[in-house]
Amino acid sequence: MTTVVEVDRVSKSFGAQPVLRELSFSIDQGEIFCLLGPNGAGKTTTLEILEGFLTPDSGSVRVLGCDPMTSGETLRRRVGVVLQESGFPKFFRVGELIDTWRSYYDHPLPYDDILDLVGLRSDEAKLVRKLSGGQRRRLDFALAVAGDPEIIFLDEPTTGFDPEARARCWEAIAGLRELGKTILLTTHYLDEAERLGDRIAVLLDGAADAIGNTQELAQLARIGVTVSFQAPARVADQLAGEFPGLDAADEMVEGQIDDVRALLRRLEMLEEQASQRAFTSLRVQPPNLEQAYLSLVGRQSNPTEPTPR
Repeated sequence: MTTVVEVDRVSKSFGAQPVLRELSFSIDQGEIFCLLGPNGAGKTTTLEILEGFLTPDSGSVRVLGCDPMTSGETLRRRVGVVLQESGFPKFFRVGELIDTWRSYYDHPLPYDDILDLVGLRSDEAKLVRKLSGGQRRRLDFALAVAGDPEIIFLDEPTTGFDPEARARCWEAIAGLRELGKTILLTTHYLDEAERLGDRIAVLLDGAADAIGNTQELAQLARIGVTVSFQAPARVADQLAGEFPGLDAADEMVEGQIDDVRALLRRLEMLEEQASQRAFTSLRVQPPNLEQAYLSLVGRQSNPTEPTPR
């Protein structure tokens, strides 16, 4: 895979307040990479450095092989940006504004393709000032992709959206993925990151100590698979003693374990030995991003629980 974003030990402070502390990560071509973290973790600061709006105090950044602070128009033509908040000329119509934006680029996306991609086909004749919040956000997307960029930075694109508007935004992002675009997305919504992200970086104390997909983050957070089932009291007590993390109460066994396959093999063995059903109502629930994220963030606030590196 071709690496299109490289962040190497970047630090940034505002006055005496450090925001980023030797932050490092990379993004591959065609990947959707999500940044998660509490308020003040440095998500927007990271994007502004990658976009060339801020200079890091130390470390290096490369976007499409270029330094964002010195590459100027050469890089800007290859990058699309959706800010947390944007302003538009109020008396333009949607189609007029999109076509104007396209004229700034040598090789823009076709006008009709943009409308279809962001779901504004039925709104192209509307005045911008009459658009709803969700429609304005789709217009943000339209302008960001007008120049057919190679990489797109999305800073909390669905904040304040109702469920329908969020779903439309997700569809637009999925459409960009299908076009082969690389996307860096910041968000506070864990379901959004889990659904869209190929990889997720959790920013804690200005650094990305945990990077991976949901399963990999769960492993870093040491979260097991949640299981529950019913078994005869004797078998339930036996299994709770054999597998740390399982608890037995009457004939119900439940808890989190690291190796669910070992548990299933043990259950099969018990059935073979007893020549009868050893368990019923088995439920297996893999860890989700919310569990992993809350565990990782919780360790930041509890120094006795070190964050894995």
